[in-house]
Amino acid sequence: MTHPLWLALLAGAMAVTGLFSGLLAGLLGVGGGIVIVGVLFAIFPIFGIPEAIMMKLAVGTSLATIIPTSIQSARKHHARGTMDLPLLRSIWPSIMVGVLLGTILAINLRGQVSTIVFATIALAVAINMGFSGAEFRLRESFPQGWVRQAIGGFIGTVSAMMGIGGGTVGVPILTALGAPIRSAVSTASVFGLIISIPGTIGFIWGGWDDPRLPPFSLGYVNLVGVALIVPASMVAAPWGVTLAHTIPPLLLKRAFAVFLAVTSLRMFYSLVV
Repeated sequence: MTHPLWLALLAGAMAVTGLFSGLLAGLLGVGGGIVIVGVLFAIFPIFGIPEAIMMKLAVGTSLATIIPTSIQSARKHHARGTMDLPLLRSIWPSIMVGVLLGTILAINLRGQVSTIVFATIALAVAINMGFSGAEFRLRESFPQGWVRQAIGGFIGTVSAMMGIGGGTVGVPILTALGAPIRSAVSTASVFGLIISIPGTIGFIWGGWDDPRLPPFSLGYVNLVGVALIVPASMVAAPWGVTLAHTIPPLLLKRAFAVFLAVTSLRMFYSLVV
C-alpha cells in the first residue's frame, strides 16, 4: 500500500468519487454521503483494503467530508430564514446521543453489521425515490415529547452508522411528519453538522491503532480521500445543477433510485459470498 503507483491510483479514485458525488448532489439535491460510501465500498476491494475495515473506513471518510459541505450548506439555508429553529433546538440533543450510539456500534460491531444497516436504508430510500410521487405525509405537525426525541435518536444513530449527513434520512422523516419541504431541507442541513463532527472524531478514535489501515489514515478516516473528495465534489456540484435544468426531474429521481438499489443489492450479495 506504500507503492507510489498504488497511492496515485487511490488518489485518482478518490477524486473521481468526489466528482461523482458532487454531480449527483447538484442533480438531485441529495447528500453526498450516501454516494461516497457506496462508491468507496465498491472501489476499496480493488486496492486491497481488508474486508473487516472496509465499511468503517468508508463511513469514517465520508463523515469527515460532510463537515465542510454541511457548514457551507447550513450557512446558506440560515441566511434564507427557512430553518425551523424551535424544532432544531429541541431535537439536536437526541440526535447527538444517537450519533454517539451509532458511532460506538459502527466501530465495535463487525463491519458486516454496518454494511447491513447501510444496504437496508439505501434500499428503502431507493424504493421511496423510485415509486413515490407526490409528497407523502403521515400527519400535519411534527410530534412533541418523547416521540420527537426518539425520532432524533433514530436519525443520529442511523446516519452515523451509514456515514451520511442529515438529509437522506432526516428530510423524508421531517416531511412525512408535517414539515414543509423547504423547511425540512434547511433544518436537516444543520443535522449534517451535528452528525459529522462527533462522528468523525469517534471514527478517528476508534481506528487509531488499527494496523490494517492504508497510508495517510487518521483512524478510520483516510486523509487522501478527504483532501480530494471535498474539492472535487464542490467543483462538480454546479455541473449537476446545470444538468438538472436539462433533464426531466422524474427521470433523474428514478435513475438515482436504480443506483441506490444496485449499490444496496451488491452489498447484500457481498455478505453471502
